[in-house]
Amino acid sequence: MTIIALLGPFLGLTLGFDAINSERSGGTLNRLVAQPIYRDSIIIGKFLAGTAVIVIMVFSMGITIGTVGVLRTGLVPEAEEVFRILCFLIFTCIYIAFWLGLSIFFSVICRHSATSALAVIALWIFFTIFMSLLASIIANGIYPIDNQYDAMINSVKNYTCELNLNRISPYYLYAEAASTIMDPSVRSVNVVTMSQIQGAISGYLELGQSLLLVWPNLIGLFALMLAAFAGSFIGFMRQEIRSN
Repeated sequence: MTIIALLGPFLGLTLGFDAINSERSGGTLNRLVAQPIYRDSIIIGKFLAGTAVIVIMVFSMGITIGTVGVLRTGLVPEAEEVFRILCFLIFTCIYIAFWLGLSIFFSVICRHSATSALAVIALWIFFTIFMSLLASIIANGIYPIDNQYDAMINSVKNYTCELNLNRISPYYLYAEAASTIMDPSVRSVNVVTMSQIQGAISGYLELGQSLLLVWPNLIGLFALMLAAFAGSFIGFMRQEIRSN
């Protein structure tokens, strides 16, 4: 899951960073819009084609690894475990599709493919590495825990603030959702105090309960994906395409 969270964006980047600007540079975009097709069909087709490739690759990978695991171990998964894997694959498709939409957006607004690729890679590095550091700095500035007294007063507020800031990152949203779905022993994704867990019976959560914990993550990832595609759609529809 960590490898997919780190390297999965490169699949979306590869499929979308030159979706529009390469055709504009090569002169094929002029011929394409000259055909009797709607302009919005071009950008929608670009996104849907890339999303279809992502879905095929992710589910093929999941089915292949699952088959190898069953053949090597001889353990047949139960129905709930299969549904957990399917939910994990759906989360993965939405996560990578967000990066596809973002790369298409930069492909629309940037004239060169290298520029759009570097812009998406810069955002990937920021969300993956520097977002957690920035969230920690901001949380420590708002709720300092420099000494024992501040730590006693602000520990919960500091952690909650840092957690909420990290959830701005699609990388963190996906990682948190994937770990919760694939590990039924995870019972909470927020701060849990001693008074809340006192008397609680240890055990595993059912799939429905795990989904209740991470449905905001799914909605957030889906909204980010739609926002990225909406930006590329609006940008492409408002651009002027001139013939060479």
